[in-house]
Formats: sequence, C-alpha cells, structure tokens
Amino acid sequence: MSDDSFQKIAAQTFRPVIDDHDLPGLVIGLSYHGEHYVFTYGLADQANEMPVDANTLFELGSVSKLFNVALAALADEKGVLSLASPVSTVVPELKGSAFDQITIEDLAAHANGGLPLQVPSSLESEEELIRWLAAWEPIAAPDTIRSYSNVGTGLLGMIAGEAFDTSYEEAITAHLLNPLGLNDTYITVPEEALPHYAYGYISGSAEPIRVTPGVFDAESYGIKSSVNDMLRFIDVHLGRIDIPVEIESALSRTREAIYDTAYYGQGMVWEEYNWPIDLARLTEGNSNEMAREPHSITRRDGPIDGTTFLNKTGSTNGFGVYIALIPDENIGVVVLANQRYPNPVRAEATVHLIEHVLSGDDTE
Repeated sequence: MSDDSFQKIAAQTFRPVIDDHDLPGLVIGLSYHGEHYVFTYGLADQANEMPVDANTLFELGSVSKLFNVALAALADEKGVLSLASPVSTVVPELKGSAFDQITIEDLAAHANGGLPLQVPSSLESEEELIRWLAAWEPIAAPDTIRSYSNVGTGLLGMIAGEAFDTSYEEAITAHLLNPLGLNDTYITVPEEALPHYAYGYISGSAEPIRVTPGVFDAESYGIKSSVNDMLRFIDVHLGRIDIPVEIESALSRTREAIYDTAYYGQGMVWEEYNWPIDLARLTEGNSNEMAREPHSITRRDGPIDGTTFLNKTGSTNGFGVYIALIPDENIGVVVLANQRYPNPVRAEATVHLIEHVLSGDDTE
C-alpha cells in the first residue's frame, strides 16, 4: 500500500469523526505487514498553534493498562510473582478479606467481584486504599462478575512493581519500556520531552488540561506516548520485532482470553472479538455501560475458532485513544486524539479503516 492510499483512507474514515466531535488534534498510526503509515491532523497546543506530528506525546488513559498487565505477566515469567496466587498472599494487609479468593490474574481480567471503577474520592493514599479494600465486600464470586476497575488494575500494578523490589514507574521503565525500545513512552514526562507533550481539551472549551494526579494513576491511566512508539508496541505484539523471550511470552499471555463476556473474550485487559467483526457487538462491548456496570462472565475453556480482533480504549479528561490488532492479518492501528470522544465512534471508524486497508480500496 502506498502512503498516498493510506492518507486517503484515513481522511475519508476519520474526517467525519473530526468534524462531528470537533477534535482539536488527531494522529492515526497503521502497521501493516511491517510497514508504518501515519496520518496527522490539527493542533497539539491550540494557544501556541503547535501542530500534531509523529513525535507528539498523548495521554493513553486506560491503554496504559496494557503495559501494566505486561509487567505483571513478565514478573510471572521471571519467577518473582505468580499470577495464579491470591492477592492476599502478596499483600498481607488483605489476608482474611475478599482478596483471599481473587487471584492476581483476576485483577488483570477485571474478574474481581464488583470492584468500583474509580478509587473512592475520600481516599488520598495507597495505604488508605488498602485499608478500605481490606473491609470491602464483593457483590459476587470473582469468577462470575467482570467489573472494569482502576482500583483492581492499580492494585495489580502496585503488586507488579513490588515484585521487582521497586516502584511501579521504575519497574515498568527498566523491565519493559527500555527493553522494548519505547524511548518516547513515559509515566513522568521528562523536561526535555515536555515540548512534545500535547495539551488535552474538553469539548466546547479552549482551556488546556492534562491528567489529574491520584491514587493508582500511574498504574491505571498514567502513560504518555507517541504514535511512533505505539506502532513499535503494535509490532512487538505482531511478532515483528526481536525481543527477549520472557517479554514475548508475557505479552502473548496478555492477549489470551481468560473469561467470556456477552460481547467478547476478556484477556489481561485486551478484549477479543471474532474477525470479521460484528459492529453491533463491538459497539456494545465498547459502551459506557461495559465500563461502568458489573457484567456476568464465564471461564473461557479454549481459544475461539478463526481470526481474532483485539482492542482497547483509553481516556483521560482531555484525551481519547484506541488500539486494535488483527495478528493473523499482520495489521494494527492506534488512534490518538487530544480530546475525549465516544468509545464506539473510535472503534467503528478504526474497523472501517482496517476494512479499507485489507480490501485495497481507497475510494469513496
């Protein structure tokens, strides 16, 4: 595929999204059979009229969780953590609580018995949150309920960092980001990279914003990255880059569905559909209801038949992100915007882009 073809496909599939949601800036990255293509639009900083480019840093929101679970799986591969262990075996303060039954792997799959989406606003430290969790009561057995939770994945990240005898940020940088060559991916953006860090915007406002600090923010939604680095991350998942065997095994494990929801298979954060995809299922699977309400799950008893489509959304107050992979087609897409807009819109437009690329069709 030529770059001209990609530019045409990206423009025709995402221009309506840009217009309908008045997005200030957008970048789309495509990896297809090892070739990279990048489409950019708009501004990373409206006040200073700084355009978006391939080096612009965007907040990944919950796409950050893909790195969190990879670190936990790597800790398992290295033998410093067992994903099969109950959480209370590695967090002694939780012994005798609901976390005697919730495994570390369950945290990665949101199979947590009904943990809340957000850390309660009254809690200001990890210590306070751990005490709150020790008294928390689930609404159901962990292997029967999926409840999308920054609390659960935040706890997972804390555990993974401690398994490497350091902080989460230090562990993920040293053991994952650096070995993968993700040199423009950060939790704390260094001073020299700040000129590339986009500002986020809320629809209808010209006031720039960035992510708000909070308990478990780094672990749940704190990574910033560029389209170039995210394309490299996609290539790693597609098996196109030589990486240490332990990291390759860890990443592979994150993609394996553990539970089934009504719409998709739930892996370690990754969500798995059949390809070709049913857009109605994709829309429901990426709905606000799936993020905000508990849903029934059943334990997966084997891989699905046929080709799989993997996806994950991510948002902060000022950013909206989407990533999708079809490993059997050797294709992956990442969409980064500095404004939040509906998850189903991101997903549907990305699927249309992928369909155009796979068909070789760049016409209206």
